[in-house]
Amino acid sequence: MPSMPSRQHWLSGTALGAALFVGLGGLTLGPRLIGQTASVSGEVLLMRKGALAPDHSGAVVWLEALDAKVHAKPGSFQMNQKDKRFDPHVLAVPLGSTVAFPNLDPFFHNVFSLFDGRRFDLGLYEAGASRSVTFPREGVCYIFCNIHPEMSAVIVVVDTPYYAVTGPKGVFSIDGVPAGRYRLTVWHQRGKPVNAGEIPVEVQVPAGGLRLGTVHLAESGPLIPPHKNKYGKDYDTTPAPKPLYQ
Repeated sequence: MPSMPSRQHWLSGTALGAALFVGLGGLTLGPRLIGQTASVSGEVLLMRKGALAPDHSGAVVWLEALDAKVHAKPGSFQMNQKDKRFDPHVLAVPLGSTVAFPNLDPFFHNVFSLFDGRRFDLGLYEAGASRSVTFPREGVCYIFCNIHPEMSAVIVVVDTPYYAVTGPKGVFSIDGVPAGRYRLTVWHQRGKPVNAGEIPVEVQVPAGGLRLGTVHLAESGPLIPPHKNKYGKDYDTTPAPKPLYQ
C-alpha cells in the first residue's frame, strides 16, 4: 500500500504512490476578464499515449488565499456504495467535514482507510445501513472495502472554500472567489506533470474572475493502487459459495 506523505510534501507536489500533482503544460496564466462573476475556470485534460483520454474526470483543483487566510467551512457529504463501487470515486471536502458511507448494495461492506489523511475502520455493516467519518486533517485519503478489493475511492481534504472536481470533459469552475492572490494546486490520481515544478503556482484573480487555459496531464498509474486489506494481508480471492436457492 502506498504511504501517505506529510502535509508539507503533498502540498508541494511530492507523489503519493501513483497519484501525482500535475504540471501546467499549456496553461495560460495571463488573466482575462470574463464578467463580474468572480469565478476561476479552466479545464484539465488527461493524455494517454499522446492522445486525449476518453474521460477527464477526477482532477481536484483548489485555490488557497495568500493575502489573508480563508479557512474552509465544514459540511456534510455522502459517498455511496453501490454495485461494488464507491460513488463518487473522487470527492473533495473542506477541512472538518463529515462524509457518510451508506451501503446501497444487498450485501455487507467494510469501509476503511489506513492513510494519514484519516485512518479509520467502519467495520462490517449490512444493506441499508450507513456510517460516517469526520476528516480533521488536510490530505489525500484512499478509501477501500475490506471485503471487495475492486472497490476504491479517494477523498481530498482541503482547508479552503475554493475548490472543484472535474467531470468527464475536464471542465472546472470555482465560483465566489474574491479578487486577490492565490496558490493554485491541481491533483489527479493518475496524472503526472507534463512540465515538472509548475504546480503549485501563484495566480492573481481580478475582480471580474479569471479564465485559465488547459492543464494537460500525462496518464500514469492504475486507477486502483496496489493495497492490502485492513489487516495488512492479501485479500482472500476464494470464490464465494453459490446460494442454495435460485
